[in-house]
Amino acid sequence: MNKVGKQHLIYAMGPNREPVLRVKTGEKVVFETCDCFEDQITSMDTAFDSLNWDRINPATGPVFVEGAEPGDILSVKIEKITIADHGVMVTGPELGVLGGELNTNSIRILPIRNNYAYLNDSLKVPVNKMIGVIGTAPASEEISCGTPDLHGGNMDCKEIKEGATLLLPVNVEGGLLALGDLHGAMADGEVAVCGVETAGEVTVTIHVIKGKRLPLPMLINDSAIMTIASKKELDEAANQAVKNMAEFLVGELNFKKDEAIFLLSLAGDLKICQVVDPNKTARMELPLRYVEDKYDLQILLNGQKILS
Repeated sequence: MNKVGKQHLIYAMGPNREPVLRVKTGEKVVFETCDCFEDQITSMDTAFDSLNWDRINPATGPVFVEGAEPGDILSVKIEKITIADHGVMVTGPELGVLGGELNTNSIRILPIRNNYAYLNDSLKVPVNKMIGVIGTAPASEEISCGTPDLHGGNMDCKEIKEGATLLLPVNVEGGLLALGDLHGAMADGEVAVCGVETAGEVTVTIHVIKGKRLPLPMLINDSAIMTIASKKELDEAANQAVKNMAEFLVGELNFKKDEAIFLLSLAGDLKICQVVDPNKTARMELPLRYVEDKYDLQILLNGQKILS
């Protein structure tokens, strides 16, 4: 099994990063990750001002996929996510949506057991294991792992979880895939500036898809297909996610434009992924049956089996 250890951390995704592993299309890779604070928080007594904010949101990698060329697509099937037995959360003044209402910083360590994360002895939330940061190298310049954009990055989309397949652009030879920032649980919005931040491991299967021009990033699970967009303003991100799905329906599935727009208004759910990063992220979700009724998804993606 190919494995990349968490000693191979990067803080920005870029075209000149040296790959730490080379794999072929169709191979599995295990990524070992730190939490988004690079495991700096070891207790609730950790001093907030002791945190090194230059070490936030590290990703593990990058991985070079042989045969991946600019213009191709990386299909990343998320096979398994394993997380630690605890996670951390942080909020405070100027952090997140409500940071302006806080006068002091707060650090919590949340035990994770029996598929729940515990805020306290009586308040628990179900575990929803997901990947916050995952992307390929941008074409021309480095982008911080904390910033989402066309290449992926810190999208903080709670649907990037086990069983889903993420489609990312190949902008440079080999793609240079990296990921990190796992969450034990997180709701749409990530309003506190974090989810249950945890270390762990992610197993993925990577395929190279050639000959397709799709509005990326896209995400597919067993119930929906999603277009994800990140922009400086949330309105821009939301509008772009809708435009991308309409483009997909018209360009790939031969919908008439007005028909595609009507369908998205009737059956497409426009949702917020996060509002706390330098770019905000939104997604348009369309139930998979509307795509499968028009086209075989495996044929659409050159025969790659991306669903279970």
